Amino acid sequence: MPHQVEIELKTPEQIGFMRRAGLVVADALERMRAAVAPGVSTLELDRIAEETIRAAGAVPSFLGYHGYPASICSSVNDQVVHAIPSARQVLRDGDLISIDCGADLDGWHGDAAITVLVGEGRPDARGLIRTAEDAMWAGIAAAARGASSGKGRLTDISFAIQSAIRKAGRYGIVEGYGGHGIGSAMHQDPFVQNSGRPGKGPLLRPGMALAIEPMITRGKPKVAELDDGWTVVTVDGSVAAHVEHTMAICDDGVWVLTAHDGGRARLGDLVTAREPVPAAE
Repeated sequence: MPHQVEIELKTPEQIGFMRRAGLVVADALERMRAAVAPGVSTLELDRIAEETIRAAGAVPSFLGYHGYPASICSSVNDQVVHAIPSARQVLRDGDLISIDCGADLDGWHGDAAITVLVGEGRPDARGLIRTAEDAMWAGIAAAARGASSGKGRLTDISFAIQSAIRKAGRYGIVEGYGGHGIGSAMHQDPFVQNSGRPGKGPLLRPGMALAIEPMITRGKPKVAELDDGWTVVTVDGSVAAHVEHTMAICDDGVWVLTAHDGGRARLGDLVTAREPVPAAE
């Protein structure tokens, strides 16, 4: 029997609570980005994340999730997603690190990821990161336009992500992993694929909150999970990039809950004029 998709539609006030959680994640990622340098271990980045999240009165969404033992995922080079922070994983000049972070504040979740070059890095690595980021924003913009028209469907996001990646060059689009609904739980329906034909799936409606999450490689897209039960790596050893933002569809536009500016620098007028805030604030 096919999975019955159940989408949690949020009220404006609930989206406001998610914005608070999203800003906690944004602050944690900003601190970790600043700390990335040769000689820094991924366990040190995890410490920074947990300290930032708990200082804000939130708890790490990842810690203990299905037994996951850390507050972030810290995936280096050919590690695509879900790599566990370790004191033995010490960053070197030229590495790529993808940092995925989530926070639960008063029962509402934010989730975002960045990929950062350690040191100068190579031009092709910078291009990989830029392509992943551009694809993510293309997906968010597609969601905004689709919701505004009243005709947009979920896979319009997938198609926009795929089109942006294909336009940029020969990158592998990782299958089986992608974005998701988010709100009172970190992972909810619907699953948001990073490729596919447009015009399929649920209508894009106000109240939907989605994590848009491209994962791409410099080589082939095939991946495998390591024996730790978490770390996903490219089979051909090529480097990967993973980026993510949590966004919400509002009545008059979208708001990127994990971006400090709500997404305005990249989306312009597609962003709602009213920043979501809880009624109590």
